[in-house]
Amino acid sequence: MIPIQNLYYLLCYAWNRLPDLGELQTTATEEFHRPLELLTRLLLTATRRQLRQGLPVAYVEQVAELPELRGRVQLAPTLSRDLLRRGRAVCTFDELSTNTPLAQLVLGTLEQLGRSRHLPPALRQEVRALRRRFPAAVVPAVSVAAALRGLRCQRLPGSLAFLLNVCELIYQSALPNPDETGPFRFRDFRRDEVLMARLFEQFVRNFYRLEQRRFRVLSETIQWQAAAEQATDLAFLPAMITDTTLESPTRKIILDTKYYAAALRPRYDQQKLLAPHLYQLYAYLQNQPTQPQQQLEGILLYPAATQTLDVRYTLGGHPVRIVTINLAQPWSQIAADLLALVGE
Repeated sequence: MIPIQNLYYLLCYAWNRLPDLGELQTTATEEFHRPLELLTRLLLTATRRQLRQGLPVAYVEQVAELPELRGRVQLAPTLSRDLLRRGRAVCTFDELSTNTPLAQLVLGTLEQLGRSRHLPPALRQEVRALRRRFPAAVVPAVSVAAALRGLRCQRLPGSLAFLLNVCELIYQSALPNPDETGPFRFRDFRRDEVLMARLFEQFVRNFYRLEQRRFRVLSETIQWQAAAEQATDLAFLPAMITDTTLESPTRKIILDTKYYAAALRPRYDQQKLLAPHLYQLYAYLQNQPTQPQQQLEGILLYPAATQTLDVRYTLGGHPVRIVTINLAQPWSQIAADLLALVGE
C-alpha cells in the first residue's frame, strides 16, 4: 500500500505535472488518514488558486424570455405563451459566462464532499466555505458522471486539467456507483488494481519525461515482424503497445510496468517469474527493429509489495532486467531509484 504522502507525487506525475511547491508545503504539514482527505486538500488548493486567478469564461447557451430579439427565436414556446402580442419572445443565445462545464463539475464535486461523513469536520467546513466563494452564475452539476463524460474529450490546459483529474479520481473512489441524489460512499482507491495499474504506468512514463533529458520518452506501437499468405490475415494479430519506451542514439529501453502484489508466483514449491509478463516483453524485444549502434534493452518494473526483486538476463541477445521499486520509501529515494534504473 503506497503511503498517502507519496500519493501526491504519484498523482502529479501520472497527470503529467511537476509537484507544486505550495501544494507540497500544504500536504506536508497535514496528517492524512484516508486518500480522500488528500484528494480533497488538493481540490481545495487548486480551486482556491483558480478562483484567485479568475474562473475561465466561455460562451454558454442561454434560453430566456426577452423584450427584444436576440440569437434564435424559439417559436413553439413563444407562440404557446402568446408572447408576440406583448412584444416578447423566447430566445436562445450564446453569452460569455463562468458557468462552464468544468466550473459546474468542480462545484458539484465540492457539494458531494461537503456532505461526506468520510472527511474530518474541519475539512468539510473548508469545503462548504469554498463553495460559497463561487459566482452565483455557476450551477453545480446535477450529474457528476455526465459532466465528466462531457469533459474527457476536451484538451484542457495544465491547471484546469489538474482540477478535472482530481474530480475524476474523487468520483472513481465512490462505491459501488454513487447515488448522486445522496451522499457518496468512498473507498481507498489504492485497492483498485486496475485504476492503480493505469496510474502507475502513467506515473513512470511521465516521471522520465519530466525528470531526465538523456532519453526521448514515448509509448510506441511495435509492428509484428510477420508474414502471411493473405495480407488481410495480419490484421488479426494483437497490437503491441509499449507502456514506456526510452530512446537515445545509443540505447533503446522498453520498460513495461506491472502493478501486481508480487513479481514472483509459487509453482511446485518454487518461486517463478510471471510468465505472461515475460513473454510479452520478449515479444516486444524480438519484434523491435534495431538501429545501428543502438542497444535494445527490456525492463519489467513492479512495485515492491510482498517482496523485492532485481534479476538480470540476456534473452534473445538483449539485456533484460526484472526489478521492483519500493513506493513506501521517502520520495527522494523513489526518484533516485527510478533515475538509476535507466542509468541516469
